[in-house]
Amino acid sequence: MNKRNVTIYLTIIGLLLILTLSLYAVSFADREPAVSLAAATNVLATPTKAKPASFDGSRALADVQTQVDFGPRIVGTAGHAKIREWIRAELESANWLVEVQQTERMGHPIFNIIAKRNTESPQIILGAHYDTRMYADHDPTPGIQAMPVPGANDGASGVAVLLELARTLPEDSVPTWLVFFDAEDNGNIAGWDWILGSRAFVEEIPVQPKAVVIVDMIGDADLNIYLEMNSNKEIRAEIWSTAASLGYGDKFINEEKFSILDDHTPFLEKGIPAVDIIDFDYPHYHTTQDTPDKVSAGSLKAVGDTLLKWIVGHPR
Repeated sequence: MNKRNVTIYLTIIGLLLILTLSLYAVSFADREPAVSLAAATNVLATPTKAKPASFDGSRALADVQTQVDFGPRIVGTAGHAKIREWIRAELESANWLVEVQQTERMGHPIFNIIAKRNTESPQIILGAHYDTRMYADHDPTPGIQAMPVPGANDGASGVAVLLELARTLPEDSVPTWLVFFDAEDNGNIAGWDWILGSRAFVEEIPVQPKAVVIVDMIGDADLNIYLEMNSNKEIRAEIWSTAASLGYGDKFINEEKFSILDDHTPFLEKGIPAVDIIDFDYPHYHTTQDTPDKVSAGSLKAVGDTLLKWIVGHPR
């Protein structure tokens, strides 16, 4: 091979090499950037906060009717035994762990029902009493003042809100306990006193939550919840602000009106921040007319929506 042929040969080889490298470069530039296994695993493992289910006011109202159908829920009655079993069954069907604090005060057996998602200590406790008053001593008709109170609003409404929250609170919410207090409503009766169940809870259960919220008489169709004077001001401001943001400012009225002895009182006495959400303007309080027709799904939903958003907004 002469010198001229060698030059031509090498030139062709060089051109082919340049063409090959150019094609490879173009092909590499068109590829998607590679994602490392570690990065992909991190994306898949990143937790997303569960979206809360919607609070169903109609279902809560049906729970009010169910409770009233049990009859009087006074300690020692058949209705009291039935509601305890029903509350447990409803909570367990919503995947809550249920414990019963069985104790005694003033010679009366007390059954506080405690629901929790796991063994974590609670940062928030929501409470309501499930018992009813044995005498309708505020009834305008003297002849029936010795009859028991049906307790649709005073008792059943708070229980209904807690049960619906049990169904709707996301499982990744801040650790929350739902406590159904016994023996709240029979003060000013010989051999009894007010708030026996919540006092027993505070005295015997060693927890220190950041907030306790009691719901009592919150189903009135004409709902007017004023700021209770003894309640923790910071927590009640958060809750009332949440209600206003949801359009419930006409139901959560940002004015103080009543100072009330209720299930939040023992917690306050122990130095635990607590709030009482209560409509004490209810005209059928401790009468035989405290029946389901006085309760509305809209009122139950207003309270339930507010508490649901307030809890979900708390970081773990």
